[in-house]
Amino acid sequence: MSQIKILVMVLAFIAGFIIMAIELLGGRILAPYFGSSIYVWGSIITVFMLSLSIGYLCGGKLSLYNPNLKTYGSFFAIAALLLLPLIIWSNPLMEALFLQIEDPRYGSLIISMMLFFLPTAVMGMIAPYSVRLLVDSTQGSGHVAGKLYFISTLGSALGTLATSFYLVLWFEVNQILITMLLTLLVAGITAIIIGTKIPGAEDE
Repeated sequence: MSQIKILVMVLAFIAGFIIMAIELLGGRILAPYFGSSIYVWGSIITVFMLSLSIGYLCGGKLSLYNPNLKTYGSFFAIAALLLLPLIIWSNPLMEALFLQIEDPRYGSLIISMMLFFLPTAVMGMIAPYSVRLLVDSTQGSGHVAGKLYFISTLGSALGTLATSFYLVLWFEVNQILITMLLTLLVAGITAIIIGTKIPGAEDE
C-alpha cells in the first residue's frame, strides 16, 4: 500500500474521531442554556445527521472532478476554520437566542444549526472523497469503500469513548475544541503540501 493511501486512511480516521467528539461536546456546550434533555440531544443528532448527509452528497460530487490531495486537504483546513465561531461565539449566540426562544426544542435545534452545521457538513465531505482517492479501479471500489468506512467509523467509535470517558474529565470544552481545530489544520496542511510536492501524489 502506498504512503499516500495510508495518509488518506489516517486522515479519514481523524475526521471520524473529531466528528463524534464534537457531537458529544455539543451536549455540554448547549446544556447551560437549553439543558440536556432528550429534546436537546434530538436536535444535536438531527443536525449532525443532516449536515453529514449533505456533506457526503457534496463530497461525492466533488470527487468526480480531478480528485487530488490539495482539494482533500482543503476540506480539513476549512473545517478547522469553521470551528472558530463555535469556540469564540457560542456563548453570546446561545445567550441571545435563549432570550428569544426559551423552548429547548426549537432553541436547541436553531443553535445546533448555527454552531455545528457548516463544520460537520465539510467534514462529511471527507469520507466519499477519501474513497475516490483510494479507488484504483471500479472492480475494487466496493472493497475500498468498505475498508474506508470501517476506518472512519472506528475513528468515530474511539472518538466517542475518548471524549465521554476521558477528555471531558481532563480538559475544558474549549481546550478540546482548540486541539481538534489544530489537528484538522495540521492534517489539511500536510495533505496540501504532499499533494503539491510529491509527483504523482494526486493520481494515487
